Amino acid sequence: MKRVLATLYILGLTMVMFALTMLIPLFIAYVGADGARDAFRDGFLISVGIGGGLAALTRRNRSELRARDGFVLVSAVWAGLPLLAAIPLLLYFHGAGLPLSFTGAYFESMSGLTTTGATVLTNLDTLPPSINLWRATLIWIGGMGILVLAVAILPLLGVGGHQVVRAETPGPMKDERLTPRIASTAKALYAVYFVFSILCFLAYRLAGLSWFEAWCHMATTMGLGGFSTWDDGFAHFDSVAVEMVAMVFMLIAGINFATHFNAFRQRSPRAYWRCPEAIPYLVVVLGVGLVISVFLFIKDVYTDPLEALRYGMFNTISMATTTGYANTDFAQWPLFAPLTMLLLSGFATSAGSTGGGIKMIRAILLIKQARNELVTMLHPHAVSPVRINGRAVETRTMSSVLAFMLFYGLSIAVFTSLLLLSGLDPITAFSAVFASVNNTGPGLGPVGPMGTFAVLSDFQIWVCTFAMLIGRLELLTVLVLFTPIFWRK
Repeated sequence: MKRVLATLYILGLTMVMFALTMLIPLFIAYVGADGARDAFRDGFLISVGIGGGLAALTRRNRSELRARDGFVLVSAVWAGLPLLAAIPLLLYFHGAGLPLSFTGAYFESMSGLTTTGATVLTNLDTLPPSINLWRATLIWIGGMGILVLAVAILPLLGVGGHQVVRAETPGPMKDERLTPRIASTAKALYAVYFVFSILCFLAYRLAGLSWFEAWCHMATTMGLGGFSTWDDGFAHFDSVAVEMVAMVFMLIAGINFATHFNAFRQRSPRAYWRCPEAIPYLVVVLGVGLVISVFLFIKDVYTDPLEALRYGMFNTISMATTTGYANTDFAQWPLFAPLTMLLLSGFATSAGSTGGGIKMIRAILLIKQARNELVTMLHPHAVSPVRINGRAVETRTMSSVLAFMLFYGLSIAVFTSLLLLSGLDPITAFSAVFASVNNTGPGLGPVGPMGTFAVLSDFQIWVCTFAMLIGRLELLTVLVLFTPIFWRK
């Protein structure tokens, strides 16, 4: 019981810190008198009350987390914070007499915090600026993970965070640190994230966006989330300059932030060459983008080769990095192109980036393991361990990767089956699940780049919501809670 109370204490503190982020849209709502002021004020007070009350009731039980406490806390935070994030949305929409159910509000908030970018909202340009700012800010916060920020602060309160970061950090190699202390590591990663965010913000402004649009799209670009302030996304701007900024920073955000940190610290780009993921990631994403551009030109989707390159490359980078922006309705292209881009979102981004999917490092490990199996078939007595940067990968790591892939495939199959049973057509069902598990955003069919998930029933939305949650926490972090052995003493 004491361990549960210790976990609830940290959960309460995290809720309070998260509530403070509501002051950003609250300030905008006050300054602009945009109609959502009361919603954010009340949402802030309710959130602080819930988090503060929980922390106050359990403050006598604070202690260092154990490994299993970290799994519980991470899952509780990522399931609980969307509840708080949904409060201002519900208060505003109900106060304005607009339709938005609890299911829709929770989905929207979960989509933001998990950096998925799928939405159930329409007429985005008619919403108060503070609402759109809040949606974008959720993605920016979720980009590096609210817990990465939390572990940089909680040690000051006497609560360590190594187990939390181990549970939350994406990718199979969770024990590698940039600095000796985990709090310093979190601060280093967040500093890199902040620097790139400022650069992206200024670049969007120079490309022609307003300060408000620049902030919203910076937040969703660096978080690789894809929320926009317009229903037609980047098609509304119809600007090559804006799209170029988006492509550059989407590619940056898809690289391991530890690699960025090392490059800054060493003041040399050699860190990218030494990273086992960065170059393969860029080669695959840009290579597939070029192939799709040529395909669109050959199929006469675009008769101008530069136009084909513009649309093919932008949408491929967007989908591959699990951002989900679109500057055209690519769901109308020949099926090969959108399906290839969707599948690419399942593995292209790097571990330690803000992207989703299985991560490039797992794909590389699987390819190398498959090659070794072929070698073993020809030479049964050969010893050929999988190596990354000259170092043999531990058997435990490879077992973890294989287990992850098993649950990844099963999760997609189970969730897709549930949507099929609920009446969805196969393409919509599979693409909605695949986009949710990989935190990509748009799928195909009605949930495509110019559609919304509002066409789904409440049951179907909840399936996608849970898929986003376990996808963000890389499956095993959440699924381990459903095993009997986890709860044994």
